Parts: sequence; structure tokens; C-alpha cells
Amino acid sequence: MAPVSAPTTTKSLTAVEASDIAALAAGCAIFGTGGGGAVYTSNISTERSLTEHGPVPLKTVDDLDADDTVILMSGIGAPTVGIEMLSSADQMGVMVREAERMLGRPITALMAAEIGGSNGIGPVGWAARLGLPVLDADGMGRAFPKATMVAMNVAGVPCDISVMADVVGNVVTHNTVDIAWLERHARATTVASGGICLGAHYPLTAETARGAVIEGTVSRAIQVGRALLSASDPVPAVAEALDASVLITGKLTDVSRRTEGGFVRGSVTIAGTGEDRGRLQRIEIQNENLVVLEDGEILVSVPDLVTVVDAETGHAISTEMLRFGQRVSVLAWACDPLWRTPRGLELAGPAAFGYDVPYTPFEGGRR
Repeated sequence: MAPVSAPTTTKSLTAVEASDIAALAAGCAIFGTGGGGAVYTSNISTERSLTEHGPVPLKTVDDLDADDTVILMSGIGAPTVGIEMLSSADQMGVMVREAERMLGRPITALMAAEIGGSNGIGPVGWAARLGLPVLDADGMGRAFPKATMVAMNVAGVPCDISVMADVVGNVVTHNTVDIAWLERHARATTVASGGICLGAHYPLTAETARGAVIEGTVSRAIQVGRALLSASDPVPAVAEALDASVLITGKLTDVSRRTEGGFVRGSVTIAGTGEDRGRLQRIEIQNENLVVLEDGEILVSVPDLVTVVDAETGHAISTEMLRFGQRVSVLAWACDPLWRTPRGLELAGPAAFGYDVPYTPFEGGRR
């Protein structure tokens, strides 16, 4: 499979500095499509890590040498739990050391499993503490709720090992027959650990990473975050930076949300205000925003991206932070082309989430 690159308008960075973290957090929250974990605590801890340990080098796939090993890092579980159960200082170091023991070689770089939410920020702080670079790439180009929904799985790259650790010090390793079984075992481990864990999995080499990751996404998240933070009218500025459409602006009139099986599931309803008065949209969620409906019609569905932002500030609101009465705008934009391939749709299209509807690519436009 040919490499999947970020848009040519994204200028790749060579390092992430402490002064970049606010923009990275804002951008990752947007790309989180409601999931990946709220960015507030990760923003603080990551900025502190870079202040103490210095900038984190960003590597491209082309920078990797034959002896490099990159490993994916992420939080796993229900974002609602992650608000209250924070990670410990050495939780990630324990996993990296265990991964090195299992592989018999050193880990030389970290990569975010997903660029969305706190999972997009965390690896930068962890890398700073471990003295490692970060790959300017991720496994999704957004956030998805399941381990199977990664670009490497689309590309047919197997997941050799997985290491998980919880906040009290339990470490669990997996060597499953495939990533679908890893999702089942990892989810069970997460539930047993109180609903949230950290994970290190999918070790990649220069050879296996090429064409199997979504490149340039750390740089792009910072770019989008800078557009948001510097704008006097943030929502249009973010929409322009993403080439996104504003589907509706209004007020949250209903929030139905529950935590079960290691996921946050539910739906929210937005009643239009201003020029959107009289319109109603419902968003179905499973950690992330999955489907937008209006008048019984699906306007946007996974794998295309849907993010709910504050109508005034433009900052993304994660699904666990949605509340009745919030004034919001809903943004939608096209996913990376990898997810529109037959294999990508099999793994992360509407049917993968139980929706018996065909996928219609979102091409923009206010509905």
C-alpha cells in the first residue's frame, strides 16, 4: 500500500517545544471527534514534561533507520473514567521496558495510536521523560474506539505484542493470534482495571511503518490548534484550517450517556439557533461521534470526522464533557483516503459500529 500523507498545506515540524503544547492540545481535541480523552490534564502534564526535559524531536517515516523500533502508545478505556483516574509517573516507562524485554531490542521512538484527544498529546510528554523522539504520524488520523481500527491493520501489518499497565502497577502482556483478539483481551483487562489503562503495542520498523501509518499528523494538529488559538472568530477559522463544514450551530437539548464495557455510549441532540432555528440534529456516540442524523437522514458517518465545538471559543468538547444547555457548533470533514478503501470501511465504516446503512463519503457543504 502506498504511503498516506498529510495534506500538502501542512508544514512538517522537526521538534515539539513546550510552547507548542497548547496548540497541540487544541488540535488533538478537534481531531479526537469527541474521543481520545479530554485534553486538559494531558496538556498540563505534557507541557511540564517538556519544560523539565526539553523539546521532543519529531521524526518522519523517512528518517527511520533499519535498526529503529517505534511503538504505539495510548490510553485505553472509557474517557469518563479517565477524568478521575489519572496515570502514574512511571506507568509508561514500565510498559516500554517490558516491551523491550519481549522484543529483545530497544524502543527508539514513540508514536500516538491516535492523534485525537489526550492520546495525541500524551506520547509527546512520555517521550520527553524517556528521552525519545516521536514519529510525526499516528495510527488513525483521528480517534476511534477499538484497537482494530488502525491504519496498520488496514495495511495488513500484524501486531506482534501488546503491553498494558494500570495505575496501581499491574502489567499485562498480550501475544494474541490477531488484533481482533487483542481488542477483546485488552478491553477485558481495561474493565478489570477500573475502566482505564495505558497501552504500548504495534512495534513498527522503518520497513513496516512505511505505507502503514498516517503521516504528518502531529504537525497538522499543531497547525490546526494555532489557527484556533490565534483567531478572533475561532469556529470559521478552524473550519477553514480543516476544510470542514459547519453542519449546525445551536444548543444541546438532550444528552444520553452511559459507560459500559469499557466504552462511553449514547447520543446527544442539538436544536438549531439563529439561522439554524427549527432544525434538530442527533449525534450517536461510542467514545467518539459516529453518526449525525437530521430528519431521519444520515448526514455524516464514520469514518468521516465529526467534532462538537463550543460555538464561542471553537474549542472541541469531548463526549464525556457534553452537557445540557451548551451552545455548540458541529463540524464535519472528510477522513484520510485510507479509511475509504474497502478494508478501511470494513474496519471503521458504519457497519463496523452496527449501523445497517451504506457509507456515503462526506464531501462538505452545509446541510
